[in-house]
Amino acid sequence: MELRELRSFCTAARVRSISRASEILGMGQPTVTTHIKKLEAELGATLFDRFKRPIQLTSVGKTLAEVATPLVEGIDALAQTASEAEERGPVVVASTPDIIPHTLLRVVRVFLARHPHIHLRINSATRREVVRRVVIGDADMGIVAHDDMDDQLDFEGLFVYDRALVTPKDHPLLEEPLESLTQVAKWPLILMGPGTHTREMLEAELRRHGVDYEIIVELDSLDMIKRYVALGMGVSIGPKLAIDPQDEHELGVVSLSHLLPFEQGGIITPRGKRLSPAAEKFAAVMRDTLAAATSPKLSR
Repeated sequence: MELRELRSFCTAARVRSISRASEILGMGQPTVTTHIKKLEAELGATLFDRFKRPIQLTSVGKTLAEVATPLVEGIDALAQTASEAEERGPVVVASTPDIIPHTLLRVVRVFLARHPHIHLRINSATRREVVRRVVIGDADMGIVAHDDMDDQLDFEGLFVYDRALVTPKDHPLLEEPLESLTQVAKWPLILMGPGTHTREMLEAELRRHGVDYEIIVELDSLDMIKRYVALGMGVSIGPKLAIDPQDEHELGVVSLSHLLPFEQGGIITPRGKRLSPAAEKFAAVMRDTLAAATSPKLSR
């Protein structure tokens, strides 16, 4: 006895018509008839008196309808509730502190306008931690720069960015051609904490050149880093996507695209796992929003 057979029977019992039941269920009349005949064969009894119009339930049919109808309606309601819950979320997005305040904020603004009923949660973490959360299922997706990606994940590139030197206004570094990171390492550095992607890249490059450097301030917010740079405490290097146009009123900004590689950022998701409808809506908004943004081209 299968649910689809019970559903066909209960619908026909309610409307007293096989043809009308097939219309309601969106299936052919022969299919509904076959479902009912299978039930009759399994029960060894006739469920409908087909000689009367409209068709009438037999005594066995009435008993089955009384037992099966609440069951079928309950299961259908549960399926509907589960579907509605998937539509509402929550969608859990993990990303790095360089992407959250700017690129991701732009996406979230559009998403909330389009889908105000969907619950959204955003977690900030290092790139390594974002990857871990997506792999173990603590986040539906991660928004990170592409690197040596875990083979348990799929990556969809959506935007490209370079990095920039950030200094106080009228800083000496703004007055000379920037030909090497050695010039930057002479000044006190204000950077994100250990384990962050840009810092790891910068320190690896400085060590490769055998350059000494001093980090005097470590912060977990690029916006706070910009404030401390503006005070004159030191200089910083970070993703250019974190620089707003108004920042250049207080800061000097120099592209480092000739010294550090471009990065491609995008969505990471568990390989082979279907996104929930709500999470897929968020990914679609990301594609729409970031495709409209102007980004530099990847260097070949």
